[in-house]
Amino acid sequence: MDQLVKRAEILANELEQVSARLNLTNQKVELERLRTQLAAPDFWQDNKAAQDISKQEADLARRIEPWLKLKAQVTELKELIELNDESMQSEIDMQLKSAENQLAELKKELRFQGPYDSHDVILSIYAGAGGTDAQDWAQMLLRMYVRWAEGHNLKVKTIEQSAGEEAGIKSATIEISGGSYLYGKLAGEHGVHRLVRQSPFNSAASRETSFAKVDILPVIDKPDEVQIDDKDLKIDVFRAGGRGGQSVNTTDSAVRITHLPTGISVAIQNERSQLQNKETAMTILRSRLAQLQLEQHAETVADVKGPNRSAEFGNQIRNYVLHPYKQIKDTRTGYESSDVEKVLDGNLDSLIDAWLESANH
Repeated sequence: MDQLVKRAEILANELEQVSARLNLTNQKVELERLRTQLAAPDFWQDNKAAQDISKQEADLARRIEPWLKLKAQVTELKELIELNDESMQSEIDMQLKSAENQLAELKKELRFQGPYDSHDVILSIYAGAGGTDAQDWAQMLLRMYVRWAEGHNLKVKTIEQSAGEEAGIKSATIEISGGSYLYGKLAGEHGVHRLVRQSPFNSAASRETSFAKVDILPVIDKPDEVQIDDKDLKIDVFRAGGRGGQSVNTTDSAVRITHLPTGISVAIQNERSQLQNKETAMTILRSRLAQLQLEQHAETVADVKGPNRSAEFGNQIRNYVLHPYKQIKDTRTGYESSDVEKVLDGNLDSLIDAWLESANH
């Protein structure tokens, strides 16, 4: 029983340290405040404000409730141990092991200390050098990330998608939401991805190399998180394209916003409302500027320079080889696997964990 007491004390002490580090007491008070607002009879009168508060409550609950539940569980275990009932030893031992495993998993989240690590993600994929093979590769990557998101019960929303001439896609932008620390987990996917395989698009089935660029941006949907001066913006409206018939938009609903200091331009036309397209474009623009600010270690958005386009399809972060042998290798962490198909089917967690471990050491 003494051994169980010692393990329970170690667990309780670690949880107290984490509680202080995460400021769980104040975060719990904030969660209760948000839930009081949610319960108000007139809560949904201002729909946009209500959605923002509802999202804040869900995000905060997702982050702190596992810690609060584990603290309560450990407190109950200590009370059971104090009963000093020898017949309960085996059961208490099992519950302690469960709590220790939960703590080990939750402690992984302590790696996420970046300013945007808890944010949802805007993921964009652009076909690079390699023609039709590269456009097909871009679609394979899109499928990989969608499958990863689905495997973690996350929400995926398509913002834009541009089809390739013969196959695949030229580009695509999706939003991934509904999980904890999504930007923190996926930030390491940002960069150039290289594929080597026998081409399915020529009769000789020659060995081809294709490139695609993946952009990972934190969703910045609150204007006060990234301050942008209105005079730095050029806003154009134009008629959205369509495939003919009823899908052609007859009004100037599409919006292009250009950030003049950096030259970053975002065009959105997937919604019929010009206002909705403008809001989406501004969210993506803020997100791109935030990501660049982190990348360039700039103090403010005003210090951010335009993205370096010359290296866009040069320095790959990861190689996927399907021919003449099978291997996936991350050039930054050295992580290797011969099960490329498994990764392409959305099993990315080992690669993500390897990057997180290297980034935190």
